[in-house]
Amino acid sequence: MTIFDLIVTAIALSMDAFAVSIGKGLSTRNVRLKHGLICGAYFGGFQALMPLIGFLLANSFADYIKTYDHWIAFALLALIGANMIREAFSKEEEAVDSSFSVKTMLLLAVATSIDALATGVSFALTDTNIWTAIALIGATTFVFSAAGVKIGSVFGSKYQSKAEFIGGVILILMGIKILLEHMTGAA
Repeated sequence: MTIFDLIVTAIALSMDAFAVSIGKGLSTRNVRLKHGLICGAYFGGFQALMPLIGFLLANSFADYIKTYDHWIAFALLALIGANMIREAFSKEEEAVDSSFSVKTMLLLAVATSIDALATGVSFALTDTNIWTAIALIGATTFVFSAAGVKIGSVFGSKYQSKAEFIGGVILILMGIKILLEHMTGAA
C-alpha cells in the first residue's frame, strides 16, 4: 500500500472511534481537554495495537494462503466496510456511557478496534510496512477521537452516522483497489 492508501485507511478505521468519541462528548457535561486526551489515548493506542496483532497472526500462515491473499484482503475490508455502513443506517441508538473509567474505556477501545485487527491481516497479505501503518492509524485515531469529544459536546449526534458511513465506503473501496491491482498486475 502507498502512503496515501495508508492515510485513507487510517481515516476510515478511525471513524468508529470518532463516532464513539462524539457520543462521549454528548454524554459529558463539562468536556475538558483531559476527556479528549483519554479518548485519544485509548482509541489511538488500541487502533495501533490491533493491526499489529492481526499482521503478526497473518504472517504465521501467509505461505499457506498466498494464492488467495488478495481475495481474503478484499473480503475482510468489504465485510468491515459493509458492517460500518449497516451500523450507520441502524435505527438503534447505542447509549454511550459518560464514564471515562479504565473499565469503560478499555471495553470501548477493544470494541472499536476489532476491525483494525482484520485490517492488520490484510496488511500482511499486501506487503504493507506495518510500522508506518500502525503509526498512521494510531496518530489519526488519536486526533479524530480527541476532536470527536469536543465535536460531540458542541454539535450533537448528527455527524455520528455519517462518519461511520464514510469510513465503511472507504474500506470497501480500498478492498476493491487491492483486488483490481492484483488482477491487473499493478501490485
